[in-house]
Amino acid sequence: MAIGSGLGAQIGISAEVTYGTYVAPSKFIEFTKESLALKKTTAQSAGIAAGRLLPLSSRRVVTQTEAQGTVDLEVTNKAMGLLLQSLMGTTVTPVQQGAGPAYLQTHTLADTAGKSLVIQKGVPLTTGTVTDKTFLGCKVTSAEFSCEVGGMLTVSFEFDSKGCDETQTLAAASYPTMAVFHFGQMGVKAGSFGTEAALDGIRKVSVKFERPQAVDRFYAGQNGTKKEPISNDQVKITGSIEMDYVATTLDDLHTSDAATSLVWEFIGPVIATTYNETFRIKLPAIKIDEAPPTVDGFDVVKPTISFTGLYDGTNQPAIEYISTDITL
Repeated sequence: MAIGSGLGAQIGISAEVTYGTYVAPSKFIEFTKESLALKKTTAQSAGIAAGRLLPLSSRRVVTQTEAQGTVDLEVTNKAMGLLLQSLMGTTVTPVQQGAGPAYLQTHTLADTAGKSLVIQKGVPLTTGTVTDKTFLGCKVTSAEFSCEVGGMLTVSFEFDSKGCDETQTLAAASYPTMAVFHFGQMGVKAGSFGTEAALDGIRKVSVKFERPQAVDRFYAGQNGTKKEPISNDQVKITGSIEMDYVATTLDDLHTSDAATSLVWEFIGPVIATTYNETFRIKLPAIKIDEAPPTVDGFDVVKPTISFTGLYDGTNQPAIEYISTDITL
């Protein structure tokens, strides 16, 4: 029996072959909180019948089902590949680096058609029995990465789902030995693409990817469930940088409205010669929206820079991930 609280909870994920079709979880992720929940649309008969003071319970019907929610977690040095692929869209095969056990995943921005997940969560009753709630057809609609002084690199994934199946068998969770990326490993660079230089004074960075999709594809003949969402707007990439005002590099870019390439990376321990555990977000073109270096008393000036990620005409945004994972 599991512990009858959140201590006994679990989340397992797997890539779907067909949207909305169950595949047993292949990875189990360590999460900090989640809000995945079934959403149903109902209709109630309103027929008038002499003397009837309440609607009939037998004539309330469920016309549509779907699910939405978020999963928050710390970014780990293993088991992130499926989530990153579902966010970015490119089909990725890890590439061995050198002769050692380091494998590079390059998640380049692309359409997310066909990239859906099964997310199975186990929710414990107070008795210790863990109930199964399996969410099918999970599409990432946004993800926000963030790290600040003294903290871990965290991410919050937002999902749209075809629905919840509570008839599956809860998979037995197993976890590899993992570590997390953190502020002590963080670096930020800006400049021309491919030759970016390190920025000083950075205290916090957040980057958000939004993947707008038509999530309302409910049609006749689908038993009240939706078809796979389709991208219906351009991707939105936004972010912010909190810093001490040690240089005018980003402030000058705000004034000129010139573009710069931004690299936000975390370099962990060595896996193999010259290859380290790595998590890296590469935005080939950003423009600074706000950069107010204002003086607010005696303390060090601490502007917060907000930016928008754009296309430089050649290079797509990408997330690079080096781990010992041979497969996603």
